[in-house]
Amino acid sequence: MLQVYAGGINLDLFNLLQQQPGIFIAVSVVFGLMVGSFLNVVIYRLPLMMQKEWERGCRELKGEEVEPGEAYNLVVPRSACPKCKHKITAAENIPVLSFLFLGGKCSACKTRIPVRYPLIELLSGVLTGIISWQFGFTFAALAAWIFTFALIALTFIDFDTQLLPDSITLPLLWLGLLFNLNGGFTNLHSAVIGAMAGYLILWSIYWLFKLVTGKEGMGYGDFKLLAAIGAWFGWQLLPAVILLSSLAGSIIGIGLILLARRGRNVPMPFGPYLALGGICALFWGPQISKFYLGA
Repeated sequence: MLQVYAGGINLDLFNLLQQQPGIFIAVSVVFGLMVGSFLNVVIYRLPLMMQKEWERGCRELKGEEVEPGEAYNLVVPRSACPKCKHKITAAENIPVLSFLFLGGKCSACKTRIPVRYPLIELLSGVLTGIISWQFGFTFAALAAWIFTFALIALTFIDFDTQLLPDSITLPLLWLGLLFNLNGGFTNLHSAVIGAMAGYLILWSIYWLFKLVTGKEGMGYGDFKLLAAIGAWFGWQLLPAVILLSSLAGSIIGIGLILLARRGRNVPMPFGPYLALGGICALFWGPQISKFYLGA
């Protein structure tokens, strides 16, 4: 149905997606599954890329010679089994289906593939479908996709490394302000105040906690993530996001201590709970705002 001409692209496909919500949602889910597969790469490789960059910087500061080395980024080298180095073929990289077809094992060495990979793909696909159902074939849906994909990547990177990379949080903040230039999810005035307040609220809590206990309760990445959420949805939703994040963190933290016997002194990432609050703001922002602000 999509036809390419010398002078442009036929709009039949776009009209179909706009007029048939069911088809749009189905296409969105498939797209979300594919993006979820790429997010697995981002979650695994971005912290390693950051570590390599830090090591390179340290060697340069020491005056050591730094060799270029092999290219390592989100595209190259090709994905491979971490144990036997078997290169993942296209047929083995189909979201969810390849995992099921392979029985959750590497086709070469039979090492188990972490079930988290298809779960992230499913999470991305399901959330993309829900966004498309709620917002329809609109620019708001596209913006919500980007916001959600960023939160998924940040959530699992923080779980693994307790890092929230600036290469994701800062563009997410600026994109939120850009999207709200003409009143996306909120007006620009609220978005700018939300970005400033989001950062300063957690920054203040960080320093207050450090002055009282002498310990660091959270990282600067948490400040930037809440600032990004404030930029997307405005200052009005920040109290709800913080409350939901703190409540979820407390419940899960207590559960891990009681059920998984996790030590009380073992640090817990706060980014995933902020991301959960951000998702709640995305889907139920107007209802939340009306509940406690009457607006």
